[in-house]
Amino acid sequence: MAWYQRLRNMLRPARLQSDLERELAFHVKERADQLREAGADEYYADRAARHAFGNFTAQVERTRDVDISTRLESWLRDLRCAVRALRKSPGFTATVMLTLALGIGANSAVFSAVYAVLLRPLPFPRAEQLVTLAQTGPTVNQPYVAPVRLEDWNRLNSTLTGISGYYREDASEVSGPLPERLKWAMVAPRFLAVLGVAPQIGRDFGPAEEHFGGPEAVLISDRLWRRRFAANEDVLGKKLRVGRWSLPIIGVMPASFHFPDRDVDIWSVSAPDAPFAQSREATWFTAVGRLKPGVGIQRAQADLASVQANLGRQFPKTDARVTVAAAPLMEATVGGVRRSLWLLFSAVSLLLLIACTNIAALLVSRTAARQHEISVRFSLGASRAAVAAQLLTEVLVLALAGAALGLAVAAGAAQVFRALAKDLPRVEEIGLNGWILAYSLGCAVAATLVCGLVPAIRGARSGLVGTLAQGGRSQVSRHKPLHFVLVGVQVALAVPLLAGAGLLVRSLQELGRVSPGFDAQNVLAFHVTTSWGETGDPIGSSRRADHILEGLRSIPGVENAATTYWLPGVPAEYEVELKLLEGRSETEPKMLAQSRSVSPAYFATVRTPLLAGEMCRTDSKASTMMVNRSFADRYLGGAAALGHRLSQPGNAYIQPSEIRGIVGDARDTGLDRPPVPTVYWCWGGMQPGTYFIVRSHGRMEGLGETVRRKMKELEPARSVYDLAPLAGQISEAYGENRLRTVLLSFFAVMAIALACVGLYGTLSYLANLRRREVALRLALGAMRGRVVRQFVKQGVGVAALGCAAGLVLAAGFTRLLAGMLFGVTPTDAATLAGVVAAVLAVSVVASLLPALRAAWVEPMRVLREE
Repeated sequence: MAWYQRLRNMLRPARLQSDLERELAFHVKERADQLREAGADEYYADRAARHAFGNFTAQVERTRDVDISTRLESWLRDLRCAVRALRKSPGFTATVMLTLALGIGANSAVFSAVYAVLLRPLPFPRAEQLVTLAQTGPTVNQPYVAPVRLEDWNRLNSTLTGISGYYREDASEVSGPLPERLKWAMVAPRFLAVLGVAPQIGRDFGPAEEHFGGPEAVLISDRLWRRRFAANEDVLGKKLRVGRWSLPIIGVMPASFHFPDRDVDIWSVSAPDAPFAQSREATWFTAVGRLKPGVGIQRAQADLASVQANLGRQFPKTDARVTVAAAPLMEATVGGVRRSLWLLFSAVSLLLLIACTNIAALLVSRTAARQHEISVRFSLGASRAAVAAQLLTEVLVLALAGAALGLAVAAGAAQVFRALAKDLPRVEEIGLNGWILAYSLGCAVAATLVCGLVPAIRGARSGLVGTLAQGGRSQVSRHKPLHFVLVGVQVALAVPLLAGAGLLVRSLQELGRVSPGFDAQNVLAFHVTTSWGETGDPIGSSRRADHILEGLRSIPGVENAATTYWLPGVPAEYEVELKLLEGRSETEPKMLAQSRSVSPAYFATVRTPLLAGEMCRTDSKASTMMVNRSFADRYLGGAAALGHRLSQPGNAYIQPSEIRGIVGDARDTGLDRPPVPTVYWCWGGMQPGTYFIVRSHGRMEGLGETVRRKMKELEPARSVYDLAPLAGQISEAYGENRLRTVLLSFFAVMAIALACVGLYGTLSYLANLRRREVALRLALGAMRGRVVRQFVKQGVGVAALGCAAGLVLAAGFTRLLAGMLFGVTPTDAATLAGVVAAVLAVSVVASLLPALRAAWVEPMRVLREE
């Protein structure tokens, strides 16, 4: 018999039974016909045929056992019985399924983010071989590499198959009716070869295109190909007008290629042999390399350190103090969010465990209510293993159904993560796949064991005679400690989640109370497309910026406008070492400070107060700068800093500048970081990444559209993008904090809700068991209030013990939050006391309802029952 026929027979046992009986009856009849043909009479032939065949029912059973797997048939029978039993109690079934759907769905959703961001390899062949490289040193604190130095590393190393690099800038694509902003990646030779990726249409850059003066060529993204060229495969050779260039398209990258980031739409070559790229002090490439097979990152770094040491001897002025740092590309891509995602996964795992514990308590109560049914099965010959298997099968059906519903929750995880933290790395890769399905199935199996094992064992070991004898009038109630243990476990697991959520919420509250040192209200910030080529003419760049700023200030309702490379309050650090041209003692500490480039009107636009001196200017030949109070006090004796001249060694683009004024301290590097020594170079030019900020006199409704129209009038070939209020930009910068806080708070609320539902259900079950006992006590004169207090005391006592155990767990869990909090410690007494008070208050409410129902029974009616 074919396997599918056997499976069909197992799924339809009644049909299998009738088929076997019909087939065996045919063989008996055939034997009887043979005997009649040999001369036997009809009675003797039928009797002899049946006698020779043996026990007909036993033969049917033996044939069925040979034809199918008895174990599988037994499990299928249990499955059918489980479905029938669950259909008889739809309320219980729906409660358990929804609880498991919440637990498994939330767990699978967070795991989908953990898998996509942290566990899944980068979308490159042998991605573990890819590393990022940076040049570092005493006066070099940026990750960028000079083009000529990158070529030297690639040529002289012996541990990497290739080294390439990239930098990004913004461009205006003017093929359409209006300029469209595109992110442009300028790459070094060997870029796609190092990454191991090829265009899906067309070809890679050729040797001629990778040299200065060679033919122009550009690769475009799949997104741009579909949007601008309607996915036409004849796109090769067409021209893409970007700024003042007309670039022929030689290829289309795969849809999965999102490097250097997911916003890049065009790639072209930045030739390292160009005349402007020959300075070893001109750094702009972010370097990426591929290790040779079998080579570790430590060996590669040692090899590159040796290469750089030789370059230091060859070029002592520029390379003597330069060192090389290597790190896995994966770590450079996602390292910043690792702790947050693992924290959320730990929290959601606790939530799933609480859900399983809650369901285990429900199953214990349900099994206790079915003891008579189970005892009847024992009396009919069922084994303990068979009874336990039947109970576990019911839980498995519930768990699988809950997991199926949970997958619908997990399917929406990507939208949640994009809404709460749109800048999360690799967020576009979050979604359902085979690994998430397997994980959800594993959660369902684990939930089956956690939820159903204890109820199944307890149900299968119950005494037969005692159980059948229960229910008499003389039966009162027995103590059920397991229910309270399960409730205590739920409370203990919920307390760490509540403590973590409370600390994160308090941290955000404290963050909202800080004085940033500037005013972000009524300020609009935006980018305009700018190329690095414009920085080669700093005077022309400053004139264009001033022209734009004057046009923005002419808009009705605009108070002021300025430029800055970094927005205040948005986490960003760029620390430099400065030298005082007048000289300092060798014993004095190094002058380290955060560096910012701003236009003169920046301080008036963000309302950072001037404390001493005057505002810097850009209309004079001498370069000028401002410093904040922390810098002046720490290094130059306060107001005495005015007039001093500072330089930045190793940076040929910044000239020595005179300190013209001292401004107040501002939290420029992030609202969650205290003000640090900062210098502001007064330069009003434009470069990729420069922000324009505009302060309005009042409300900003419609200002964004007005700014767009004005920019179209001032610079018709440039695009405006990332236009948003400064306060919103700062809020978006803390999206990871918001993600942690919102999700952990949601998990905590669900956890305490499940714990309270478990407490309510346990006390309701206990009150139902003790109805006759309570009725006797009331009939003998007991006060109803005393009965209520006894039940509430039991519930609150269990919650208090759970809180005590939960505080011990919280001590370890909240340590994971170290470094994620602001203005509050992981052991904040007020937060922990508030959590305990909230849990006890909710447990009183959860205990009061079943206690009142138990105390307000009619004694005589209860005693007359049964």
